[in-house]
Amino acid sequence: MSVTLDIRLKRANKVYHEGEVVAGVIVLACKETLQHHGVSLSMEGVVNLQLSSKSVGVFEAFYNSVKPIQLISTNIEVAKAGKIPAGKTEIPFEFPLHTKSNKVLYETYHGVFVNIQYTLRCDMKRPLLAKDLSRTCEFIVHSQPQKSKVSPSPVDFTITPDTLQNTRERSLLPKFVIRGHLDATNCELSQPLSGELQVENSEVPIKSIELQLVRVETCGCAEGYARDATEIQNIQIAEGDVCHGLAIPIYMLFPRLFTCPTLETTNFKVEFEVNIVTVFHDDHLFTENFPLKLCRV
Repeated sequence: MSVTLDIRLKRANKVYHEGEVVAGVIVLACKETLQHHGVSLSMEGVVNLQLSSKSVGVFEAFYNSVKPIQLISTNIEVAKAGKIPAGKTEIPFEFPLHTKSNKVLYETYHGVFVNIQYTLRCDMKRPLLAKDLSRTCEFIVHSQPQKSKVSPSPVDFTITPDTLQNTRERSLLPKFVIRGHLDATNCELSQPLSGELQVENSEVPIKSIELQLVRVETCGCAEGYARDATEIQNIQIAEGDVCHGLAIPIYMLFPRLFTCPTLETTNFKVEFEVNIVTVFHDDHLFTENFPLKLCRV
């Protein structure tokens, strides 16, 4: 017997805030009358922490601190055991988005070593020989906008061989001067990261200038922690040997789900940085790093 089970939320964008009601319908479609042993719906919010392969085994204490952190968990019975008529049946539901005790609903975030996810799961139990049905649907939680105004804290930068760190043979580096500014390092997630730079002079032709957004995820506890930086996205803002003295705009939108407000808790941290990467024709590569503080206003 063909039967389909689906969860449909009332909000098309699936974005909710703490204190709001998650509402929708469970849609059941079958060609003939369907017998079942009950339909249940559960809502769960979990932080999953994972250790990178280089950190496993370094600290025994990690194995306790990387257990999933449950933020919210509720379960309701939508329909008691019985029969569902042939055709399409819609069962409405509502879940208040409240945490138990003093836990905080962190914003949805899909990272590499830190994952914050909120899901609805519908289960239908069926008689002996029929397979149970189950459906999962993710919804997105945004943290409450902060009330205080964000000061943009712009930053001016000059990149030359003398400003570089972690270099061995400074005398062998090509001579160059790149100046510019970022309009803000305290950034609103809904606004782009912007600024501009210009190449004042360069001995060696430039191959490419790129803007790299990086997530820095830290998992751990008092005994030690693992800090891992991974790339979220890379945007090329200039290609080839650009005109000297020409203003090159810096413009980057923060991707949804892969970024969230900068977060610091006892067991994990999620921070963000932006790198301006300059690649020369002789394959020398220079990176200038800027820590960012992301927030939702």
